[in-house]
Amino acid sequence: MLKTILSIAGKPGLYKLVSQGRNMLIVESLSDKKRFPAYGNEKIISLGDIAMYTDAEDIPLSQVLTNVKNKENGQPASLDPKKASQDELKAYMAEVLPSFDRDRVHASDIKKLIAWYNLLIAAGITEFEAKEEQEEAEA
Repeated sequence: MLKTILSIAGKPGLYKLVSQGRNMLIVESLSDKKRFPAYGNEKIISLGDIAMYTDAEDIPLSQVLTNVKNKENGQPASLDPKKASQDELKAYMAEVLPSFDRDRVHASDIKKLIAWYNLLIAAGITEFEAKEEQEEAEA
């Protein structure tokens, strides 16, 4: 599911991939549903390609978002990322992912994680892991 959700550098929010053109992607904002082209010279990354640093190996963002969803019982995050202190953000992250790398995961990363989680929940996207990934994890 997260493979079609994109982050575009310099633009706030998250975007859903709608279509592909010659040298561009047609994306739709998750918040206001407006569509526009995103060109190849913009830094575009799929949420499915992002991972969080831990003390051992990197954990895919889908698993981290699932942990947040489990902590929050599928509701928006209880912590306001804009008002939270650095210590509150780190404490929240420790609850969600106890082994996160405290040196390489910055407060801004945690704020972005919580903001993205809230955007996804508000857009009705609550399944963060693909079906194949879930079956592999259960096996």
